[in-house]
Order: sequence, then C-alpha cells, then structure tokens
Amino acid sequence: MSNSPLSATVEFQRDGIQHGFLKLPYSHDGSAWGHVMTPITVVRNGDGPTALLTGGNHGDEYEGITALIKLANRLRPEQIRGRVIILPMLNHPAVVNGSRTSPLDGGNLNRCFPGNPAGTLTEKLADYLTRYLVPLADVVLDIHSGGRTLDLLPFAATHRMDDKAFEARCLAGATAFGAPFTLFMAELEGEVLFDSVVEAQGKVFISTELRGGGTTTPETVALAEQGVDNVLRFAGILPGEPVEAVSQALEIPDGDAYRVSEHAGILEFTVTLGQWLQQGEVIARVYSLERTGQPPVEYRAPYDAMLLGRRHPARVNIGDTFAVLAVPRV
Repeated sequence: MSNSPLSATVEFQRDGIQHGFLKLPYSHDGSAWGHVMTPITVVRNGDGPTALLTGGNHGDEYEGITALIKLANRLRPEQIRGRVIILPMLNHPAVVNGSRTSPLDGGNLNRCFPGNPAGTLTEKLADYLTRYLVPLADVVLDIHSGGRTLDLLPFAATHRMDDKAFEARCLAGATAFGAPFTLFMAELEGEVLFDSVVEAQGKVFISTELRGGGTTTPETVALAEQGVDNVLRFAGILPGEPVEAVSQALEIPDGDAYRVSEHAGILEFTVTLGQWLQQGEVIARVYSLERTGQPPVEYRAPYDAMLLGRRHPARVNIGDTFAVLAVPRV
C-alpha cells in the first residue's frame, strides 16, 4: 500500500506540548494547491502509555468537540506520564459545516474505515488514522453524541468480542468513563467503523453517545470532560483513579434494537427516554402527511426493553431509525 498523502506539523516523539495540523492536499477552485487542515494537539512527558482522543468524527456532535478543545487548552506536560494525542475536530470540514458528513466529498468518516490512501479525502483521513495514529495508541476514546437527528441517554460503550480478556479490558475502560449507562453495542455496520480498526489492532476502544439534538448542555459537556479525565486516569496517564460513578449496565443486543420507520410522516412518541417497555407495547405512532382521516401506524417493542435513544426531529421518513432499545446486560 502506498504512503499516506497526509503529513503532520507536530512531532509525536517530542516532549512538551504542540498545537498543529494534519495536512491533507486538496486542490479545488478556491486554492489550486490547497489543504484540509485538521487541528491536532500532542502533549508528551517521557515514556509511558498513549491515549488517542477524538471528537467531531461526525461534525454535528458537539460534546466531544467542546470537551477536547478545552482539554487541549488546559493540559500540561507536567500533569501527565506518557502521551496524549488530541483531535477535537476529526472530520474538520464537517465540523465547520455543522453537518454529519463532509461537505467536500460527502464522506461519513465513521463509515470509511480502514480507509484508502488513494481514495476520497475522507478515505485518506481514515487511512492515516488506521495506519499511523492508532498504532501509536494504547487507548482510544472516540466521543460521539446523537447529532442533529438523535437524542440518546448518555452512555459509554464497547463491543462483545471473541477474546474475552480483551473484551473485559475494553469494558473496564468504558466503565471508567463514568457515564450514567455503560453498554455493549451491536453495530449495524461494524466492519467500516473506527471502532473495528482500533479493536483489530488490539487497542482498548471506548465510544460514547452523550445526548444530541445538535447542541450541548452544561451537564453533557461536564460529563464529557470528566469522562476524558477518567479515561486518562484509567490509562495511567493522569495520576489517581477514575472518579467513581453509578452506571447502569445495558446492552444493545441486535439489529432489531434499532427500530426503523417504514412510513413517512409525523412521529409521535408514546414513551419517554429511559422508560421501560414490555414486548408489544407501542413505542411511537406515525401520522400521514398526505391526508386526514387516516389512522396512524403504530410501532411496537419487539421485546422487553428500555427506550435508550429516539429520533430528535418529529418529521420522519422511510428508512429513518426512530428508536434505539436496550436490555439489561448479563
């Protein structure tokens, strides 16, 4: 495979604090020899573990972006042992555009892994992460939230794995984050996710979903900031132990937990986030926008479960996931 076209203006082996960029050549009408410039901070203090911290994998998910910008401003080398690599705005064009995907090539970064050095701009970035940054890390924290279209109860998550010892390490990292809920997640598109390439390299991977709706609250930003510090303590980079938090153990067990609308219209939820449903209980109704006098379509729970996440806009189209369910983890 060819070398990456990306280059870094920081030196990953240098002690101290550096603020710079990942530079990706991008020739376009406004700049013949232009670049996509992705901000990066590296804080290093001698030998020790490395944490790779990322936000803005999707550009409309702001808790991670905010918490990691603040971390890059406050973290000092003398506070740590080892190295912290901070990418608050991983898909920078999407963050600037306020969109889930890149406006430059339509790329959804978290569906482009392991990437391609000769592919689209987004695929080139995914390749650089896969082949150059993930190998440097011992622990990777990728902070997500629901973006403009989803609202999710705040949770930290990892995945079921064949290697149970590795699974336990990843679960310990997710638990250390300190979210109100800690999950195992069944993914819909696992092979193309950042999660998959990190775990395939044997690195502890922690993901989050911290509410959403395309905004933040003081509570969700504070949770993200405390979670970042907790992960750095878990990794042995910051001194001390993670701040203990009460966290409910749940699991998104399968693809049926992602409830998909087969109708377009106005969405009315009959239950609230965090409410437990019995099998067959109505989750939501969809009302037609085409005519009056039609009964709504009812969507019901396929099994006993909690409503963990819901679509944020009331307008729903065919194919939209409108609800995410979770069950107690065993």
